Amino acid sequence: MIELKNVTKSYATKRGRKYALRNVSFKIPTNASVGILGRNGAGKSTLLRLIGKIDYPDRGLIQSSASISWPVGLGAFQGSMTARENTRFVCRIHGVEDAAEVERQVAEFADIGDYFDMPIQSYSSGMRSRFSFGLSMSFRFDVYLVDEVTAVGDKNFRAKCSAAMTAKQETSSFIMVSHNLNELIKHCEVGLLLNDGQLTYYDDIREAVASYKKMV
Repeated sequence: MIELKNVTKSYATKRGRKYALRNVSFKIPTNASVGILGRNGAGKSTLLRLIGKIDYPDRGLIQSSASISWPVGLGAFQGSMTARENTRFVCRIHGVEDAAEVERQVAEFADIGDYFDMPIQSYSSGMRSRFSFGLSMSFRFDVYLVDEVTAVGDKNFRAKCSAAMTAKQETSSFIMVSHNLNELIKHCEVGLLLNDGQLTYYDDIREAVASYKKMV
């Protein structure tokens, strides 16, 4: 279970503060894959960053006993280092001894050729997402955070991502953001609708999708 306790997250804009979450207390299940829906700018990616602890709330706490991935597609990597160097660094953090095997798996999955040995700051957003997804799938987490990764790359790569997620769901769950509603229905059982800084829970992802369609 991932628990939000009185969480507020906002950003300063020219029109005043924009709230992604406003004093939210909520328990997100980790025994089922969760699809997050909401209008553009509602704060879906912000919520993933908060859960993945690469961003922090203005107020409140987010707690969980589950192991949670970095947000796939939004990985906070060292831009001056190559994908290979970032992979080795993450392996050290997670105590992986056979880093060379992980490097091989990630390079094969990401399929970015010579760019695997070039600084990540030189990557396109799509290449960064391919690397982030490949690296995430090489580690075991209780919960994987996924942000629009299935929209990246060509048809074959998207199919590879979908197959990898299906395989991981045998032992793990996902919290997923995607504009592809069919992908959410395919990979998620339950839904969260984010609107005006508040979360609404649906125990059937199809009900969440139906409510979202009424908003847009």
